[in-house]
Amino acid sequence: MRHSQQLEICVDSADGLSLAVAGGADRIELCSALALGGLTPSMGLMRQAALAQVPCHAMIRPAAGDFVLREGGMEAMLGDILAANDAGLAGIVIGVMSPDRKLDAAALSELIAAAGNMQVTLHRAFDLCRDQFAALDLAIELGVARVLTSGGAPSAPEGVSRIAALCNHAAGRIEVMAGGGIGAESAGQLLGAGVDALHASCSIADAEQQDCRGIGIETRRITSPDRIRELKKTMADWSAAR
Repeated sequence: MRHSQQLEICVDSADGLSLAVAGGADRIELCSALALGGLTPSMGLMRQAALAQVPCHAMIRPAAGDFVLREGGMEAMLGDILAANDAGLAGIVIGVMSPDRKLDAAALSELIAAAGNMQVTLHRAFDLCRDQFAALDLAIELGVARVLTSGGAPSAPEGVSRIAALCNHAAGRIEVMAGGGIGAESAGQLLGAGVDALHASCSIADAEQQDCRGIGIETRRITSPDRIRELKKTMADWSAAR
């Protein structure tokens, strides 16, 4: 019998972490600056997350932009992996590419070795690879636990056909987690594609934030436990119908 697909929620704040756990997230992707695609969280947030009742995996991404290493980038990532391990987190989330739009196998191998017993997720740098099937094979060879993908499309619902093909290619050798623009309305078609997990923010605008737009600070988004519960119910209903 197929296992139940899990729901991973990405957060970038201490209150977001608490709200995600309260909503029933199965796993947390811990970040800073989700508006920039997610950067490495602070050591303080990592330590808080290690006390949570669900596994928390830290994004290891020292700078915004693409996923090609710049000067000092490897040293920063290795240091952040050490911090995540010292904090007691369950895993890390990484992705490094070469300029020719392939995964940087040498860099990833070094980072994975540094992770030790922590689980490793390959993030959506994967979606920028010219050959995603070759990238999936490399991730399996390197010992990555799961890959996060939208099928190379702007959102997972748009890339569902490619995601299904990737799941078929993976054949249980690695977890495939769909992410990007996922809500309760699109969960069924993605679960039907064969994914092992869904990844979402389930966020809404923070209605309690003071208006800071006068100094160029936009309204932040905050995790919605209700949206998590809605998505979890949709997932449970889909599984029960099978």
